[in-house]
Amino acid sequence: MNPVDACPDLLPSANWERLRLRAELLARTRAFFAERGFLEVETPVLSADTVIDRHLDPIAVTLPHDPRQPNVGRTLYLQTSPEFAMKRLLVASALDSTDAAPQAIYQLTRAFRADETGPLHNPEFTMLEWYRRGDDMQAGMQFLSDLAASLLGRGQAELVSYGEAFLVHAGVDPHTASAVELAAMTSYWGISVPEDWDVADRDAWLNVLLTHLVEPQLGQGVPTILYDYPASQAALARLHGDPPVAARCELYVDGIELANGYHELLDPAVLRERNVTANKQRLADGKPALPEDSRLLAAMDAGLPDCTGVALGFDRLVMLAAGASSLAEILAFPIDRA
Repeated sequence: MNPVDACPDLLPSANWERLRLRAELLARTRAFFAERGFLEVETPVLSADTVIDRHLDPIAVTLPHDPRQPNVGRTLYLQTSPEFAMKRLLVASALDSTDAAPQAIYQLTRAFRADETGPLHNPEFTMLEWYRRGDDMQAGMQFLSDLAASLLGRGQAELVSYGEAFLVHAGVDPHTASAVELAAMTSYWGISVPEDWDVADRDAWLNVLLTHLVEPQLGQGVPTILYDYPASQAALARLHGDPPVAARCELYVDGIELANGYHELLDPAVLRERNVTANKQRLADGKPALPEDSRLLAAMDAGLPDCTGVALGFDRLVMLAAGASSLAEILAFPIDRA
């Protein structure tokens, strides 16, 4: 019997043309950052620390003390993002007064997220993440727009606020509408939700309207950078304005989210409060709590410099550049062939 017939998952799901495009885009990405003075860094994929987020689920790994007892040992996490370690490097650069200390760093790395499989998701994926000291939100969005223009060739991104996008495409103000009003708007647009839905959860209603009505309209023709998210969705971004909104942005192309960026939160006390809140939400969702103490908090206590940071899903970028419709078309071996 032909070995391929016996094992149809033996061969890659992407063809050689797309794998060559992937390699070309990796080279162009590194050249883009090198030309702008960024230092490429590498940080651990396995760590005792992990981002605490209601919707991000890391994959826990046991590091055995004795290989004869593989399930007994230290619990580490495959990183959902290299954010924590990269920010520790930024703190180290700020504390170093020599010329060797970089002002900007980037990384191309593997990241991992549990329960994320589908046309636009794979549990193991490639993430491009970068930070530059001294950048505010405007500078961070311009850099993101420049990168997207360079790699995708679709021109500079348009900037659209989260509030404006909701008013235009969903007919509601996301910053002032109550949960009841958002639920009514969801019903008006004929969007169904599970029967056990928490009707008091504003962010859940906002996310339903975002995914069904707003996101499909973004990045059509030219890329779109959506910015100034609700304060309740700040994650690791700082707040600004009155009433406050999150200094957070996301890049969309053809209705697909490619990147998430922050004018980074610097106050460790605020992050500690957000960690407690996120763990309460995770427990309410039936998920395990995650470690609230971290080396990132210790680094922030030492002084994280003013900066912006952006994480970009590199596989999705390759997919769009290739004109493909799923990650399986541009990955050598997605999870079902891994």
